[in-house]
Amino acid sequence: MRSLLHEALLEIRRVIVRPTVAALALGAMLAVSGCATQPTTLDARWVAPQAAGQRAVRSVLVVSSVRDATIRRMFEDRMVAALTASGVQAAASYRFVPDDGPVSEAQLRRAVADAGAGHALVSRIANVSTEVNVIPGMVVGPAWGPGLGWPGGWGPGWGGFAGYHNAMWATTVPPRVTSTQYVHADTRVFAAATAAVVWSAATTIVPGRDPIAPLVDQFVELIVAAMKRDGMF
Repeated sequence: MRSLLHEALLEIRRVIVRPTVAALALGAMLAVSGCATQPTTLDARWVAPQAAGQRAVRSVLVVSSVRDATIRRMFEDRMVAALTASGVQAAASYRFVPDDGPVSEAQLRRAVADAGAGHALVSRIANVSTEVNVIPGMVVGPAWGPGLGWPGGWGPGWGGFAGYHNAMWATTVPPRVTSTQYVHADTRVFAAATAAVVWSAATTIVPGRDPIAPLVDQFVELIVAAMKRDGMF
């Protein structure tokens, strides 16, 4: 009688505990996957009071201050295309300053003049940060009563030494460590005549393992839409 009851209680414990651990493990994996991809975000933007709503940006030289020459040209081409589609005359800086690397103030001013632009839109990476997330491991130990305890009576029990020992492998979820990289970009629009900033925006991109091209497109779309909302063109 005791043996049959003992086996029944062990089976009940197995049915209750293991699905609970499986659910906890699934929740942990969903939490990780939910953080894996995030859109490009517009963290903050500013517009000079005298420029807001004036639609004064009609011609722009697009400048990308990045070390990678391919990404520079890709960004400038796609920003030029988006601005042109919005009715703004735009030109890529690599057409006038083909060399990559630092340039002088005179070179930039000459590039703006050669492009016939009234404004310059400059985007650069301001900072890169990494966030580390740790999801603690979980151990759901053997169930606590009712069960067969000490010989001769009812009480708290673990179903014998083997049940206690083997439950550790069936009910353990290892810890998970993930990291997320954030690329913080700064974009500014300068008036060519005065070199004064008339519009600026701070953005954050989570690159992950996504291809560069879609991220650039998303960034360009975000910046152009924000400038439209502020009445820059």
